[in-house]
Amino acid sequence: MRSRRRKFLTAATLLAITLTPITVTEASASATPAPIKIALISSLTGAAASEFSTSAQGFNARIALQNAMGGVNGHKIEGIVIDDQTSPSSDPTAVQDAVSKGVTGIVSVSPLFFLGAKYAQQAGIPVTGGFFDGPEWGEQPYTNMFASDAGSVDPKYPVSSLYGNIVRKYGGTVVGSYGYGISPSAVRSATGFAESSQRQGLKVGVLDVSVPYGSVDFATEALAAKQKGVNVIWTSMDDNSDFALVTAMKQAGVKLKTIILPTGYEPSVVNSPAWADLQGAYFFSGFRPLILPNAGTRQMAAALQKYEHRAPSDFPTYDIYESWVGADLMIRGLELAGKNPTSAGVIKALRGVASYNADGLLPTPLDYATNFGHDEKKNCQWILQAKKSGFVLTSKQPVCGSDIPGTSTGSSS
Repeated sequence: MRSRRRKFLTAATLLAITLTPITVTEASASATPAPIKIALISSLTGAAASEFSTSAQGFNARIALQNAMGGVNGHKIEGIVIDDQTSPSSDPTAVQDAVSKGVTGIVSVSPLFFLGAKYAQQAGIPVTGGFFDGPEWGEQPYTNMFASDAGSVDPKYPVSSLYGNIVRKYGGTVVGSYGYGISPSAVRSATGFAESSQRQGLKVGVLDVSVPYGSVDFATEALAAKQKGVNVIWTSMDDNSDFALVTAMKQAGVKLKTIILPTGYEPSVVNSPAWADLQGAYFFSGFRPLILPNAGTRQMAAALQKYEHRAPSDFPTYDIYESWVGADLMIRGLELAGKNPTSAGVIKALRGVASYNADGLLPTPLDYATNFGHDEKKNCQWILQAKKSGFVLTSKQPVCGSDIPGTSTGSSS
C-alpha cells in the first residue's frame, strides 16, 4: 500500500472542515399532502445503549433536512422513534407498535431486529438500516429488507479475505475472536474472522461465541487468552464489551500485538478511561470518516449541527451513521415510489436500485436489484488507529476483501 500522509482526528482538524451550507427551498404552503410516517427502531436503553443511544440523532437530522427541502413529492415526513430496550421480548413489540402507527417504512438500528423482522415482513413494510443483527437481510421471505450499510447478505456468511489480509499486514500469530451468543451475525463474524486468519497461517487460540450480551467482565476470558498465547484479538460486540475485554487482557498481562475492533471509532472514546488501553488498536469504519470530506460528509455534518446541535468536532458515532444512511435509503425509496408512495411501492422501487452509495458515505455502491441473498463483490472498510492525539487514518483509501469461495459460517448459531 502506498505511503500516505497521516490525518489526525482532533477538534482543530474537524472544526477546520468546511461544511457545505444547507440551501433549501420550502414547500408551497398551498398544497398539504398527508405526511408520511417512518419509524426508527433502535436500542436506546438497555445493554446495547452504549452502542446505540444516539441513533435518533442521525435519523431525525436526515428527516429534518428532507422536510426543509420540501419533503417527498410535497409530503412531509413524520419520524417516530421507538426504543426496543435491548430486550428480546420488546423488539417484536416495537415492530408491531410501528406497524400499528401506520408507518410506510421502518429503519432498523437494533442488534435484535431479527426477533421482530417477521412482523414487518407480514405487514409488507419496507425496512432499511444495519445488517449487523442477523441473516434475514438476505433470506427469503424478507425481500422487504434493504441493508443500507451492506446491500444484501449471504445467509451462509462466507468467510471474507479482508480479515486475514489485515492480520497478515499488522502482525500476530495466535488469534482470539469473540462474539455475543445471542446474535447470529456476531457469532458468524467472530467465526469468520478466525477462519480467515487461519487461512493466512495464524493459529486460532480462542474462539468464544458464547459471550453474554453486554458483558463487561472478562477476567476469565483474559486468563484463557494468556494461556493460549493469544496476541491478536477481534471482537464482534458492542463498545462497552470490546473495551472491557481489551482492558482485561492488558490487566492479565496478555501480550497483544494487534487489536482489531469493528466499531468504536467515536469521539467519546478519546476521553474515556479505556483510551490508554486502546492505544495502537485498529478500528474499522464502514462509512467515510469526516476527516475525508466530500459532499456527503459535509451535508451530514451540517445537518447534524443545524438540527441536532451536534458540533463538527463531535463527529458522528457508528449508530448515527447507521441511522442517517438508513433514513436516507428509505427517503430514496419514497422518492422513487411516486407521488403518493405506499409501502409496496417503496419495496418495488428499492428492488430496482442497482447502485446506491449514500452520497459517497459508503466505500462502494450497493446493488439491491440483483444481489438479494448474495454479498457484494467487495467488503471494504476504512481503518483508523488509536493514537495519543486521536484517531489516525492508516490510508485515505478503504481496505477491501472478498468472499472466499466454498466457505460458510452459516451453520454457526
